[in-house]
Amino acid sequence: MAALNLADFETDHDLPRTEYESRLEALQHRLELIQAAYIAHGLKGIVAIEGWDAAGKGGLVTRMNATLDPRYCKVWPIAAPSKEEAARHYLWRFWQRLPGAREIAVFDRTWYGRVLVERVDGFTPEPRWRAAYAEINQFEAQLQADGLRLVKIFLHITRQEQDKRLEERLKTPWKRWKTGPDDYHNRSRRADYMAAYHDMFAHCSPATAPWHVVAADDKKWARVRSLELICEALGAGVDLNWPEPDAGLVAIAEQSLGKRLV
Repeated sequence: MAALNLADFETDHDLPRTEYESRLEALQHRLELIQAAYIAHGLKGIVAIEGWDAAGKGGLVTRMNATLDPRYCKVWPIAAPSKEEAARHYLWRFWQRLPGAREIAVFDRTWYGRVLVERVDGFTPEPRWRAAYAEINQFEAQLQADGLRLVKIFLHITRQEQDKRLEERLKTPWKRWKTGPDDYHNRSRRADYMAAYHDMFAHCSPATAPWHVVAADDKKWARVRSLELICEALGAGVDLNWPEPDAGLVAIAEQSLGKRLV
């Protein structure tokens, strides 16, 4: 697989609103069918999302989950570990959040924090975060060996677009909760994060669990492209054909409703 370079994903897409809405609706419906198949067949999956601050992770999660049954789709927004979590192996808190049969879990930031923020800000010594590349590959391989489907999405925006969105968050009252000092600290370390991202792609993008980078300066394009990738990965090999209704249930329903149903 060719090495991923974020500079290759700075295309300024401009998806027309009408096309965006029609494609989004179709993809959301396909996700509904995929989730129904997961529930019916006892499958499980993870959508792992990383990206720059203000890259649109929350907006993507919102559109993905808009039509899904929340009882079987759990979103995990990952922040700094709690005191209890920090006292354990860094993967411990993710093992606690893994989906069971019939479930899809969405991680808004992930276990890759070990080789991203912990690396950039020096929270973890270099030998330990370097060892994490192999640990993470083994972790993901274990999940897939257990039948879990995994898709990893990285949303990339240019510095100019990020600055525009950070400014917008301050100027828009109902968006101010989304921003804080960390956004500007992370912005000041952009070159360090760029290096960390490229190393992450180089070490943790095997053919069985590749990273998918999505150009996200155009939010509409990014949402549609990300949902296409999610549908492809979660739906791969999933039987979307439905069995005939149970004859006993049909008999009960026909008697109760007073008419023939099938």
